[in-house]
Amino acid sequence: MADNVYLAIDLGASSGRHVAGLFDGSRLNLAEVYRFDNGPVYVNDHMYWDVLGLWQHIQKGLRAAGTTYGGRLKSLGVDTWGVDFGLLGRGDELMGNPYNYRDPRTVGMMDKAFHLVPREEIFAQTGLQFMELNSLFQLLAMKLGNSPLLDAAESLLFMPDLFHWMLTGQKGNEFTISSTSQCYNPATREWAADMLQQLGIPSSLFGDVLPPGTKLGPLRKSVSSETGVTGVEVVLPGTHDTASAVMAVPTASAPSDRPNWCYISSGTWSLVGVEVPQPVITERCRALNFTNEGGVGGTIRLLKNICGLWLLQECRRIWKHQGAEHSWEELTKMAAEAEPLRSFIFPDDASFTAPPNMPQAIQEFCNRTGQPVPESKGAVVRCVLESLAMRYRQVVGMLEELTQGRIETVHIVGGGTQNRQLCQMAADACKRLVVAGPVEATAIGNLMMQAVAAGQVADIRQARKVIRRSFDVVEYTPQQSERWDEAYGRYTTISR
Repeated sequence: MADNVYLAIDLGASSGRHVAGLFDGSRLNLAEVYRFDNGPVYVNDHMYWDVLGLWQHIQKGLRAAGTTYGGRLKSLGVDTWGVDFGLLGRGDELMGNPYNYRDPRTVGMMDKAFHLVPREEIFAQTGLQFMELNSLFQLLAMKLGNSPLLDAAESLLFMPDLFHWMLTGQKGNEFTISSTSQCYNPATREWAADMLQQLGIPSSLFGDVLPPGTKLGPLRKSVSSETGVTGVEVVLPGTHDTASAVMAVPTASAPSDRPNWCYISSGTWSLVGVEVPQPVITERCRALNFTNEGGVGGTIRLLKNICGLWLLQECRRIWKHQGAEHSWEELTKMAAEAEPLRSFIFPDDASFTAPPNMPQAIQEFCNRTGQPVPESKGAVVRCVLESLAMRYRQVVGMLEELTQGRIETVHIVGGGTQNRQLCQMAADACKRLVVAGPVEATAIGNLMMQAVAAGQVADIRQARKVIRRSFDVVEYTPQQSERWDEAYGRYTTISR
């Protein structure tokens, strides 16, 4: 019997791709159909997403999938990064290009929000980590800036919602992506209307919150005509890419108040967290600046969103701009030859948010904190990798405090699993078993949610069994614990 084919449209902050999942009921195989670049567009001192360009790529990839798989293609779903959104006006007119989350208009917005609603109240209402890039502060920036777009808006669609609307004509706000906004209450499972009102943000912008697995229906006739694809259903995965990535963690354990495993979704960002049945909205959680985001199956992802391989991506970009283009393999070799555990950065320091020159920013941080300054490229790369591993250890300890449990295993999923240096450093720093894989976690989670919606897999637990059968993982055990313990003491002095 021919495999059923599901299609994941997986959009990241630097690239997007269409990944087909060929599923025979027992094992899942992946095939990349189409890939394209993504990134911010700079106009008039602001950063935007080229939403129409992305839409063109979505249609091209859909056309390619239809050509390859024809009637075997059963459904598709879109996942993206969090927090960013588009606005629709009267008659569902798309108003402008969505802002990029790194746009500087949100600088200082948290303090302005706290003058209107206390920080403690915002956390009690949303349970979310405070970051200036959150949708709440983007909306407040538009409100305080008297944005004509906000005045005319009738609907707000987060990025995957926006593309699902373009595909089907159906509007709604999917649960996992809504939970990244700091406009949603994960305890009541409703929009935080009272808080939004106090900030002058109309809650009427937000729509029905739809769970992963919701079937939106067929493609618009115009989309079918443009792409040649018919008879395909559009299904909501966990549309926040991290929610889909966490679904792909190959664990046999069910969600628990005291989980014995955590995940690191490793890529541009590192999302370090656990899967729990209910949000943890406590004073200690707020003090540690953790977040409660929606997961698949109605779960909550208690996590901290920390800077990830963006640090190295930016270093590589700057070195290329200076005339030296290095492969990831070359940078890994350079790092291996550099002196270990010499200097550290705090990855979440504000100086690394969007500096014009990342290597220089890293060197300046080390100089400012009284550490040896990494001069060579290899030293800079090693500093970043070891600092990320130390940050993982720090956050895992916080997770254990919040859940009152012992985390035995760290699952690393996503593109960062290909960096074997970082995976081994994570095992060394955390002093725990690290299980790395699968690499294509976000696409896999997206695809398996479609299989659950189709009834080909019973539930999420069964989907994870399929994932364990289908994809290899690599295990890393701790080494040189004493050296890392001593170095961690030095790291904590610069990470407070």
